[in-house]
Amino acid sequence: MCKPGHTPGLGQLHLHSRAVVGACDGDADCADDEDELECGEDDEDGAAAAAAAELEAACLPSEDNALCPRTGKCIKQDWICDGEDDCGDFSDETRCDELHGGRVPVRQRLVRAAVVALRRRERLQGLLRRAELHAQDGEREGEGEGEREGEREGEREGEREGEREGECEGECCAPCCRSCADNEFQCSDGSCISLTWKCDLEPDCSDASDEQECAEVAAPACGEGEFQCASPRCVRHEFRCDGDDDCGDWSDEDDCPRGAGGSCGAADFRCDGGKCISEMWRCDGEKDCDQGEDEEGCAEKEPRTCTPEEFSCGTAGSCIPKTWVCDGVQDCSQGEDESSCEAQCEKSQFRCGSLNNNETTSRSVVTCIGKKHVCDGKKDCPKGEDEKNCPRKKDCEPGSKCQQDCVTLPDGSDGCSCHQGFALNSDNYSCHDVNECLFETDPVCSQTCNNTVGSFTCGCMTGYVLRPDGRTCKALGAAPTLLFANRIDIRQVSLNSVKYTALLKGLHNAIALDYHYREGLIFWSDVSMDVIKRASLNGSGSVDIIRWGLESPGGIAVDWIHNLMFWTDSGTSRVEVASLDGVHRYIVASSDLDKPRAIVVHPGEALIFWTDWGPNPKIEQAEMDGSNRKAIITEFLFWPNGLCIDYTTSRIYWADAKHHVIETAKFDGSDRKKVLSKGLHHPFALTLFEDAIYWTDWHTKSIQTANKVTGMGLRTIHSRLHFPMDIHSYHPQRQPLYQNRCGSNNGGCSHMCLPNRSPARFQCVCPMGIKLHSNGKTCESTPEKLLLFARKKDLRVRQLGVSPEKAVDMAIPLDGIQSAVALAWDSDTDSIFWTDVEGDIISRANLNGSNERVIISSNLESPAGLAVDWVTKKLYWTDAGTNRVEVSNLDGSMRALLVWEGLDKPRDIVVDPIGGYMYWSDWGHVPKIERAGMDGSQRAPLIMQRLVWPNGLAIDHEQAHLYWADGGTKAIEFASLDGSGRTTLIGTDLPHPFGLAVFEDKIYWTDWNTTSIHMADKLTGKNKTVIRSGISGLMDVRVFHHGRVPVHTNCSSRNGGCSHLCLLAPKPRGYSCACPIGIQLGKNLKTCAPGPTNSLIFAHRVDIRQISLDVSYTVDVVLPLPPLKNAIAVDVDRKTGEIYWTDTAEDVIQKATPDGKNIETVIVDGLETADGIVVDSTGRKIYWTDKGRKSIEVAELDGQNRKVLVWMDLESPRAITLHYHLGLMYWSDWGKNARIEQAHMDGKNRTILVSENLGWPNGLAIDRPAGRIYWCDGKRKTIESTDLSGHDRHVIVTEVPHPYGLVIVGSHVYWTDWHTEALHRADKRNGSESIVIRDKLEGLMDIRSVQVDNFMENACGPNNGGCSHLCLRRPDGFSCACPTGTLLREDDRTCSTPPSKYLLFATRSTLARVSLDTPELWDVTLPIPEVHNAIAVDFHWGRQKVYYTDVHLDIIRSVDMHNLSHTEVIVSSNLTTPDGLAVDWIADNIYWTDAGRKVLEVARLDGTSRKTVIWEGLDEPRALAIFPRKGFLYWTDWGDNPKIERSMLDGTSRTVVISTDLGFPNGLALDYEARRLYWVDALRDRIETSDLYGLNRVQLVPEATHPFGLTQYGDHIYWTDWYKKSVERADKRTGKDRIVIRTDLDGVMEIRAVAEGRQMGWTPCAVNNGGCSHLCFYRPKGYVCACPDIPDERQCSIEPSVRVPNTNAIDYDNDTEFLPPVTPPDMGGATHTVEIVDMPTDDYKSKNSKSDGVGIPSHIIIITGVLLSLLIIATMTMIPDRVYNIHDDKQVTGPEVVSLIPGVMASGNEAATPERVATPPPPPTPPQRLDSINLKAG
Repeated sequence: MCKPGHTPGLGQLHLHSRAVVGACDGDADCADDEDELECGEDDEDGAAAAAAAELEAACLPSEDNALCPRTGKCIKQDWICDGEDDCGDFSDETRCDELHGGRVPVRQRLVRAAVVALRRRERLQGLLRRAELHAQDGEREGEGEGEREGEREGEREGEREGEREGECEGECCAPCCRSCADNEFQCSDGSCISLTWKCDLEPDCSDASDEQECAEVAAPACGEGEFQCASPRCVRHEFRCDGDDDCGDWSDEDDCPRGAGGSCGAADFRCDGGKCISEMWRCDGEKDCDQGEDEEGCAEKEPRTCTPEEFSCGTAGSCIPKTWVCDGVQDCSQGEDESSCEAQCEKSQFRCGSLNNNETTSRSVVTCIGKKHVCDGKKDCPKGEDEKNCPRKKDCEPGSKCQQDCVTLPDGSDGCSCHQGFALNSDNYSCHDVNECLFETDPVCSQTCNNTVGSFTCGCMTGYVLRPDGRTCKALGAAPTLLFANRIDIRQVSLNSVKYTALLKGLHNAIALDYHYREGLIFWSDVSMDVIKRASLNGSGSVDIIRWGLESPGGIAVDWIHNLMFWTDSGTSRVEVASLDGVHRYIVASSDLDKPRAIVVHPGEALIFWTDWGPNPKIEQAEMDGSNRKAIITEFLFWPNGLCIDYTTSRIYWADAKHHVIETAKFDGSDRKKVLSKGLHHPFALTLFEDAIYWTDWHTKSIQTANKVTGMGLRTIHSRLHFPMDIHSYHPQRQPLYQNRCGSNNGGCSHMCLPNRSPARFQCVCPMGIKLHSNGKTCESTPEKLLLFARKKDLRVRQLGVSPEKAVDMAIPLDGIQSAVALAWDSDTDSIFWTDVEGDIISRANLNGSNERVIISSNLESPAGLAVDWVTKKLYWTDAGTNRVEVSNLDGSMRALLVWEGLDKPRDIVVDPIGGYMYWSDWGHVPKIERAGMDGSQRAPLIMQRLVWPNGLAIDHEQAHLYWADGGTKAIEFASLDGSGRTTLIGTDLPHPFGLAVFEDKIYWTDWNTTSIHMADKLTGKNKTVIRSGISGLMDVRVFHHGRVPVHTNCSSRNGGCSHLCLLAPKPRGYSCACPIGIQLGKNLKTCAPGPTNSLIFAHRVDIRQISLDVSYTVDVVLPLPPLKNAIAVDVDRKTGEIYWTDTAEDVIQKATPDGKNIETVIVDGLETADGIVVDSTGRKIYWTDKGRKSIEVAELDGQNRKVLVWMDLESPRAITLHYHLGLMYWSDWGKNARIEQAHMDGKNRTILVSENLGWPNGLAIDRPAGRIYWCDGKRKTIESTDLSGHDRHVIVTEVPHPYGLVIVGSHVYWTDWHTEALHRADKRNGSESIVIRDKLEGLMDIRSVQVDNFMENACGPNNGGCSHLCLRRPDGFSCACPTGTLLREDDRTCSTPPSKYLLFATRSTLARVSLDTPELWDVTLPIPEVHNAIAVDFHWGRQKVYYTDVHLDIIRSVDMHNLSHTEVIVSSNLTTPDGLAVDWIADNIYWTDAGRKVLEVARLDGTSRKTVIWEGLDEPRALAIFPRKGFLYWTDWGDNPKIERSMLDGTSRTVVISTDLGFPNGLALDYEARRLYWVDALRDRIETSDLYGLNRVQLVPEATHPFGLTQYGDHIYWTDWYKKSVERADKRTGKDRIVIRTDLDGVMEIRAVAEGRQMGWTPCAVNNGGCSHLCFYRPKGYVCACPDIPDERQCSIEPSVRVPNTNAIDYDNDTEFLPPVTPPDMGGATHTVEIVDMPTDDYKSKNSKSDGVGIPSHIIIITGVLLSLLIIATMTMIPDRVYNIHDDKQVTGPEVVSLIPGVMASGNEAATPERVATPPPPPTPPQRLDSINLKAG
């Protein structure tokens, strides 16, 4: 081991000196080489010495040689530590600072290392051979122990060698020696890889078998209207064949018809296929067009004068950098740059090649070798020139002039030479030092170099350490990895392993990326979604950072010091910067940019660099605030793609995809060098780490690497990738620490601090349009003059009044813009407004994009014009679809209709609050410009002549002029505000003007054809200027400013006295009051009515609309309700105006006030498809139909006292209506037997009115004055009518496509139609005068009318008719009724609540019951609050409590049966999965199972005295059942060994009752009368029963698809079914008479029969808890007291204070396990337990029972029991394992249990049994364990 204070290398062990791993291995691991001393003392070392001598002898005869241990090379001893890697692994250059001081000579160390390497190789080969034989033949018996011990020693040695060498571990290295784990994939060669690597698009197996039989990888899906590029990118179809390289690989310009596409730019050449290429590529000797037409017809170029830094290509007429000359690659077309090349060798090198000075040698045959290799006896040059004419070294004679060495030259003369590191001077005898740091072709150091006399030393930058080779630097920190974007994911890979980690998956089109190491964040751009996103490096927390104003973000660079993110966008031609959260954003560069691509940042130097591969490709540099921008590389660039920085050498590297080259230069562009030009196909992105450069290649779909200086060592490290894009080395040294130029306080800037190289070191910048305060730190609070303009996909702002270089536009960060058209603004609130003609909405937001919201979303079809009245704060707009002019408040409220007649296609609108007028353009059939008061009054045409497409309007309030732009006349004109003085400002030379704005002395307009914004003088039209060009989808334009004229009006004070809207009007009136749509203004002309008096209301799935019948126009208004999903039926409470509706998507009935402010859910449970609803406004009830539940129900208006009225013989009930005066209700049923029925409003006296010639009777309406009923038939396409008795039938309207809702108002019938998507009206008598009221409304449903009505007096009177619950109208008055499941008492007024017997079950989020008192067997959801995931239920009749477990909250709760809102948590701690629950109603204890903790516990009913009774041997305990009278506790366990167990109530006497032929035993139930046990099996899909001891087992229901809960009551068993979502019932003895009680119960779980008769009996624990202080457990022979596991404040005793006599002790019907086993003599010694058969008598003794009945004498019981026991023993002897079938005496021969229901197990072609005809065939039970699903997964 090493000396004290010295530490061995990583992984070495401090054992004794002979066992230390790494000792005597030829490597000096200790500081003083003591691990390699005295390595030859024993025999083995002696052998090593002999081997060393042998090796030395083989390494040339000279003793000046040394053998390299790993490479086997023989080198000269004086080459050791000379700064050159002669061994090939730098072992001759390792620890060169330790050669002196008496340590092991390097030569000896190298020889020993070689010996150890050979010995290690031999041992490894031996182990592999043994493993091979072992794998083939297996273990051979009879081998000697010594031989096996030798093998074991060899194995141990192999393990040690594996530790040292990183080889295989264990006995066998071969892949075939082990099987793969479950989470691994086995390759064809037997090796194992992670299963996640299967089919991941990368071959991980050596034979690529992991990538075979994989599903096809879908090509990236482009959206509608997009084109799929060859590269992973989607561009819009209109970009296809337009001459621009939008894909980035020209694939969008491939296969274009000749002449297709747009025009190419001035600096472009157009190929015949439509592709545009740079004019610079024309006649450059390389075919860039597909057919090579760019090289046709080229005139011979005249050679231009090249600069001193360039080389002339002679006749080619082009110049290339001199650094490209003689680099081995032909850059001139004729290869002149690679001819006549002189070999350039460094001073320390010897040049091989021709020795004739008159000849030149091609670089391809020139080799430079170190001078030390000259005349060393080995030919290193190709022709052996280094061994020719060799001088001989000799001792210098006295008086020699030679400064260092003397030699004899080949001609025999004397000469001088120099030591290594020196060169001979021109005097041929003195020597001078060679400066190795100046070597360029083969640099000696990777980072810093310091020349020394005769040698050099290398150094490293901060964060790096010098490697043992003394030349290269290693980064400190974790192992380096690579991050790269792969389009659909972002991966992290190692530098040498093929394995990777997917950091982010499921991406659309990730292109660029970067990261922030210290913050653990990764950033990437997605060009499909035009977004820049951010996430944690573990893939979590993905958020959008920049979502707006992006078109093609191609490069990202993160400043890890100042927390900034820079990016390039080739679509917007910009370089931008933002804070890492995207809140603050700034444009760094926007001018003179075409297609910026890659970008990098150097925070320490405050510099950014980016590439631009437009028509004038270049690499630019700027400071991080955009200042001092300059192009540093402009020549000989084509497609500069990738870009990276070497932070250690202050150089940039870039890749050119067209020239297939990687180059480097200093930051200022000087010292440009070519790194690599071979093996490059289409490099896209590149990165650096240490001495290597890495890049992605589109063509090879790979990641490659090479040396960053020499380009040597080119290799592929990852191949067969999907689409490799951007790449970055990931390591802390990739982001070194620099000083933060902004300091710790953001430089004091209020917004963004951008570093620069000025003395101030930074600059504060502000958002677009906001000025920087004079202090240079703070931004002004509000913007000043901004040009607003709308594109289809975004809104943009551009600052006015600034220098051209700062006049850039910025996208406002807004979401969801589909097709913006019109703009308006309000400077008081810094708000903008816009219309969207695709979304049909009007929206509003702050100028910075915050507080975005939709303010108008209904009844818009093509909102094209928008204006703001800044005086009264009103919003005006035109709609070319509805042909209306409307107004509202700025928040969209109080919407009013101003103009609706005589409009054709209104376009733009402007308002003049000063004069009270509004103006709008109309480019319909008769183009015109109109004017009216801002309240809609005094409407008049203004301009009618010489108009074609009058588009934009603008008012110059200063000059009182109205301007308009006409896209048809191609002119801009103006006139006075009264229409006089019409003047043409700009004539017919405008292609297609659209938007228009006037500000100060300028007029601004947008042009569709030129896609540009223009400006001119507003009075003369002169000085036309293009402000911004190339803006696709350009629409409206406005100027935002704070100079609007303030105006005082009558509306300014108290809203003009108006209750709603105060609108300006022309003088002298000045204003008028207005009401929202459909509401009339009162006689005082100030106040509006609360709402329409007469109206129609209809459901429209996603909303509910109202049409007023009070006004002269017919306009529907969307009621201000929250978003609806599927509103089907609707009605109104005529007394309160409240609206009721059903939503079948949410399965609710809701109500709201007309203003939408008070919304309540009336019915939330027990609905499936409520298609019809009607409000009894007089009787204060709601009625509804439910097609899913096939029922008609009624409830109070608040949902209370819900009752099912009709539930039999209904198929698909739909519409429902009432005739309160007659006490009748009517409904339609469009099932198989379509009909219209009538019944009393209490559901009685049901009568069919119409049943013939019906198809789909949908809507239903009563014409009360006429005494008729109307309906529409969607199948017969008719509207018909009869009288109220079903006679006098008439067809009113025919050929109605698909009518749905129907209502009668006055003399008309209104109906909705699915097919026409419209609301229609016709005469109710004959269908004449049919018109469309409202169209273009998809999804129209029910319709109702709201009219002034004379309400009949409530028949129930003021006291609810004396009824305790429901009072329902009847033709003869009323009747009292009770909620579903409860009975009316004999007084016919009051109800018995709750039911006396019912089924209680859990459905995860609710508890429900089915009453057994009433015939309907209807489920009722109990209004119990805060139920999340209820599983198990039980009850205590005496305490009138219900108990349930909630596995979401992990609690057990109790509920008061009489007050269901009163709940208590009784157990809330230390619960994991309480799946089972049972109540001991006699001892007042509660038991539960916990599958998570694998225990069975008990507590008092209040949760106290908690104790674990079973804690061992439980796997997954589930259901519980308890027999308090007998002291039995049963439970199921569906773990790996499913079983049903039983114990005493205290957990003692535990025994397995059922353990064979079980799958997933779920529910468990006891029949206390018949003494039988029932259980359900979810795997076997059956229900079984046995006696209490597991005997007499029979299958009761053999075909239950997936039963879960089970209970028993009376003559039946009841169970829940997960698959059918149902509760079913069958006879408890035969399994027959099976029926489905309730269906569509989602998540139905445990079930219990709740009845007084289920909890009878008595034990001593019933009296004062048996005298026990805490827990009392009854046992058959008595009872015991027990203490809780955790003591409480009460003292506990296991002895009762007063023992209660056990009157049950005289009964002998208890468990036979307490009797000795009986072994008949003829049973061969087999032991069977005697079964005492329970008699069908009730031996319960309950203090609550009325009588004890007649008992059976005990001696009769004993005698009978003995006889029956003997009979059972005899039977068991004759028939082992017999299972009985009461229908068949034949013995079962197979393992199946015979069914009690004949025919159930018949084959599939047999007829179904009658009781199952209506039940659809259940799905098969899947083979996996269904109950393994976590019950907590709600």
